[in-house]
Amino acid sequence: MGIQGKTAIVTGGTRGIGKAIVLELARQGANVAFTYVKSAEQANALAGEISKDGMRAMAVQSDSSNFNQSKQMVDGVIKNFGRVDVLVNNAGITRDKALMMMSEEDWRQVIDTNLTGVFNCTRAVIVPMMKQKSGSIINITSVSGVVGMARQVNYSSSKAGIIGFTKALAKEVARYGITVNSVAPGFIETEMVEVLDKKYLEEILRFVPMGRMGKAEEVAEVVSFLISDAARYITGHVLNVDGGMAM
Repeated sequence: MGIQGKTAIVTGGTRGIGKAIVLELARQGANVAFTYVKSAEQANALAGEISKDGMRAMAVQSDSSNFNQSKQMVDGVIKNFGRVDVLVNNAGITRDKALMMMSEEDWRQVIDTNLTGVFNCTRAVIVPMMKQKSGSIINITSVSGVVGMARQVNYSSSKAGIIGFTKALAKEVARYGITVNSVAPGFIETEMVEVLDKKYLEEILRFVPMGRMGKAEEVAEVVSFLISDAARYITGHVLNVDGGMAM
């Protein structure tokens, strides 16, 4: 499907959806660099797992909310692998609470990581991709950015911003052979969802026509498709992976 031999960067690649994406792209034959902030042991273990299967992997400690760190990370990947073909902006955090209880720090941290982080990393890869006249950028947004979620004003705002970012950039770089798309997961079985109240989750699942949470691997497979040659004429699109929740 045209992934083999490509070099991909996945931000926030040691857990949940990010880890599933890293493993799926490696399985498809890509060389994968992925970022982490604190979990060095998990990152090294994942890189070792990929290397055992014969693919090249690179774990980079980098905070996507930091502009300089993001640029250094991308420069390091290009130095190591020679080029970058794919960027998956996956890193994200939550600080859920009602707006009346939300602090400035709760707002800033989520926006800085989830939205500004997408700008930082994409800004670092966009010139190399334009020069080579090819590339795929996948931004992981959320159903929360599509329909909005109570007690997630900061998170929903950051994820809705990613959708606008995706569509604007897609128009800007299409003539350079670069596609830019978003994937909007619904409720996926990850550590981020596990911390939510059980009764709240049961209530949410009532609004999911398929009646279950998704799996991280199901999101990763969609990302893999959007990167592949089969999706070379798709850009500026937001693909919901939510069991029908947003429809």
